[in-house]
Amino acid sequence: MKVLLLNGSPNAQGCTYTALQEIAKELQKAGIESEIFQIGKKPISGCIACRGCKAETAAGCVLPDGIVTEFQQKLADADGLIVGSPVYFASANGSVISLLDRAFYSNRTGVVNKPASAVVSARRGGTTATIDELNKYFLLAGMPVVSSSYWNMVHGNTPEEVLQDAEGLQTMRNLARNMAWMLKSIEAGKAAGVEAPVRELDHRTNFIR
Repeated sequence: MKVLLLNGSPNAQGCTYTALQEIAKELQKAGIESEIFQIGKKPISGCIACRGCKAETAAGCVLPDGIVTEFQQKLADADGLIVGSPVYFASANGSVISLLDRAFYSNRTGVVNKPASAVVSARRGGTTATIDELNKYFLLAGMPVVSSSYWNMVHGNTPEEVLQDAEGLQTMRNLARNMAWMLKSIEAGKAAGVEAPVRELDHRTNFIR
């Protein structure tokens, strides 16, 4: 089993990475593989509502930058997802929002029933708003949201400061344990013949009559 850890920070080894590393170490202890997918510093275009991804011949988002396709391929091979982001003005990094908008709009059904969670890092505030923002991707896609022992956040201006956030790191470890437990429970359920729920997708209401 494998969990994809999306580092939505432009800093490859900053505060968000430090939180994800704590999760990765705890997952490894539980026998769960993980991979950190770095979003990088290159601009990522937002969704332009072209609906090209809805064409029968489309395999996903049709915009030319390949990072969304790469992310979707790695997510398809993973059993769970954790999205990490720094807090910018009580919101996630704009690049990670652009990536998630395109990835989930062009292939929302491909992630159904995969456990997911959001992790954020901040100097001080804006964390719960950012967690709520990121969790909505999972909720709309039918992904069970994994909880921890507190809001999934760490605090600090530098990785060194994050490492001093004892409760934040504890929250990351508890999140990892809960993710591992959920993945193993799902695997055990499948082995016992428990089938995943069938989603109804027939009705899409337009309020303009």
